[in-house]
Amino acid sequence: MDALGILFEKYKDGLILFIYGIVGDSKDAEELMMDTFAVLASGTARYTEKKEASFKTWLFAVAKNQARHFLRKKSKYPVTEVDIERDLKDLEEHPESLLVQDEAKVELYKAMEELNDEYRQVLYLMYFEELKPEQISRILKKTVKQTYNLAARGKTALRKVLERMGSSWNTWDM
Repeated sequence: MDALGILFEKYKDGLILFIYGIVGDSKDAEELMMDTFAVLASGTARYTEKKEASFKTWLFAVAKNQARHFLRKKSKYPVTEVDIERDLKDLEEHPESLLVQDEAKVELYKAMEELNDEYRQVLYLMYFEELKPEQISRILKKTVKQTYNLAARGKTALRKVLERMGSSWNTWDM
């Protein structure tokens, strides 16, 4: 249990931000992060050490699968007035301001919200979680070449968003 607590503290914030980028709701992202650790604790999915796939890669893949399952399940149920009120409250509480301390990264994260899902996921894993394209390809179930292509297209789209926001593209080491 001590090891699980250490892993939780190390990865929880990054997982919440990653999942939030998929589901778009901070409370759902927190619940799905907890579900991800429940999968880990229950042994439902087990990490097997591999040279080409780190534990972090595996954990983010589990989180992505939890988020996708949640979205599939959620689409079967209609949106209620309670859901709308909760979503409006979530818009006021930007989870990135609580989780991302560096002001420049907050700006980058906000710019990434305007990108399509695949670009945002690749760039988030690359810049916020500092994963390599090979690791990202495993999480997103893409080839390494597809991951490089998504990253290149995502950077181009991100550059346009940052320029539109008045940020200097040269600020970012990309």
